[in-house]
Amino acid sequence: MEICNQLEDLRKAWPEKFATDEEIFGHIHAGDKIFIGTGCGEPQYLAWALVNYVSSNPKAFFGIEIIHVWTVGAAPYMDEKFSDNFRIDSFFISEGTRNAINRGAADYTPISLSAVPGLFRREIIPIDVALIQTSPPDKHGYMSLGISVDIVKAATQKASLIVAQINTHMPRTQGDGFINIKDVDFIIPHDEPLLEYMVEDPGDSIKAIGKYVARIIEDESTLQVGYGIIPNAAVSYLGEKKHLGVHTELLSDGIIDLMQKGVVDNSKKSIDTGKTVASYCMGKKETYEFLDENPTVSFKTIDYVNNPLIIAKNKLMTAINSAMEIDLTGQATAESLAGTFYFGIGGQADFMRGAALAPGGKSILALPSTAINDSISRIVPSLREGTGVTFTRGDVHYVVTEYGIAYLHGKNIRERAMDLIAIAHPKFRPWLIDEARKLLLIYKDQAFVSGPNGVYPEALETFRTTRSGLHILLRPVKIGDEPLMKDFFYALSNESMYKRFMSVRMDMPHERLQDFGIVDYANRMMILAIVEGDSRETIAAIGQYEINKMMHTAEVALVVKDEYQNMGIGHDLLTYLTRLARRRGLLCFTAEVLVENKSMLNLFKNMGFDTEKRSEDGVYEMRMMLRDPEG
Repeated sequence: MEICNQLEDLRKAWPEKFATDEEIFGHIHAGDKIFIGTGCGEPQYLAWALVNYVSSNPKAFFGIEIIHVWTVGAAPYMDEKFSDNFRIDSFFISEGTRNAINRGAADYTPISLSAVPGLFRREIIPIDVALIQTSPPDKHGYMSLGISVDIVKAATQKASLIVAQINTHMPRTQGDGFINIKDVDFIIPHDEPLLEYMVEDPGDSIKAIGKYVARIIEDESTLQVGYGIIPNAAVSYLGEKKHLGVHTELLSDGIIDLMQKGVVDNSKKSIDTGKTVASYCMGKKETYEFLDENPTVSFKTIDYVNNPLIIAKNKLMTAINSAMEIDLTGQATAESLAGTFYFGIGGQADFMRGAALAPGGKSILALPSTAINDSISRIVPSLREGTGVTFTRGDVHYVVTEYGIAYLHGKNIRERAMDLIAIAHPKFRPWLIDEARKLLLIYKDQAFVSGPNGVYPEALETFRTTRSGLHILLRPVKIGDEPLMKDFFYALSNESMYKRFMSVRMDMPHERLQDFGIVDYANRMMILAIVEGDSRETIAAIGQYEINKMMHTAEVALVVKDEYQNMGIGHDLLTYLTRLARRRGLLCFTAEVLVENKSMLNLFKNMGFDTEKRSEDGVYEMRMMLRDPEG
């Protein structure tokens, strides 16, 4: 009743702003450019009313250009029977426009969305008519653009004619999205549920990606979360993080859930402290209700939110986005493949670049390893001809698939290629190795174990805290670990190298490193003790065993980097290798230890190894039975 009374008061105060659909759309002229509000904020009634007007008045106007970002709901103006009346020009591609754009019946303008308001203001793309949706006005006449401020605000600032659909379902959001009734030419009150955007339930592979992404996120980070099922899955695994902030183009249900749980409190943000900053929202009804009059959420124009220089002001800024395909050099596409357009540039590139510039910032690109029922690899030797490069080789820090994490920042092409092959789907890794060799991206003699025995056993990753309080990750070696192992071995003192290899040879060429890094996991096990830094892993120790198939035993060896010795790493590493060997049902471990290597002798003895005999060349031969200690 209150709304009805308010509208009646508005009719009395502004009678010229209330008119019939026929009268309103009669102000549109042939060749006009009409902007229609974005995403879930689309004024559905106005879109249908426009088309109905043309149906009733087929010669009213022709050559109308519809300008928008994307359409979540129906796009009736795209019906072929209206092809003479309307042609769409979209800054992003949705399912509703994809077919028309790719068959030439509609247009796509590739551009970072942060640049679109500038196009409007400088009239590079002039706006004649803006069809928008707002909340009811307050007592001062201010209406809110609600869940869609993005480029809508800029369109209203330049449009010659503004038509507003007032909808009581539109939340009144805080920030930049207010427009006064005096600046609107016509008002059409029409209530209808806002469009909702639901993300499908993720499968096991998407969940695995989400867990890996969550591992990268630090407490007190400021997040940008892109569009789609993968970024949304990552958000769902952030429940244990603390004091997260949000500065994002798209506000999703997952972010709101983290706000309600107190995980996102924005207390540590460098700018807009205490506020979740977004440009538009696509979610469910409950999310929209949460946003209504909520002072902790600020909707700002997209040229602010997506400005890389603004993004870069947030410490620990972390951008989480997805892609369709990435090549072995690190360039990726999120918009087109081989000349077919699928999505658009959007804001992803701005956020990836802004995050890379931020203090402690990181950019994360997450994608499934395959497409079309595992028939196509999304990690490819090179992008196909006609594919648009959304993210350059310098934009991406982390790449995540269901098979793990590859860190590309600061790495050369050979290192990138090996790291990306390591997280590709196992059945495509031999092909990628072969193609990378042909393209000279990796060593021509790069070794590789194909088949199940070469698949990285991710389940064997485990975290430990040593007796000295050092946190380490124990994990099997990966095919991309050669640079890390090279650094490890060359950092060892001459004494440590001699005690491990019983040789004065100090060189570690590629051919020798391959013996360590390329593992047939069915016959050998190589475990690295990793100390994880801000971005790059450091190997603190390496332990391995090699199986003697005839005897069903294994020879074990390990070496600890000098600076990490006497910290308990060797004990934890040998304990873990022993556990893995027992799982394999191996009968015993054997080891050869130099007489002067007192610390390693003590370690083996404390673990239960017996000294079999002392050889003439100063080496102890040691043995430990691996039968179940409970047996």
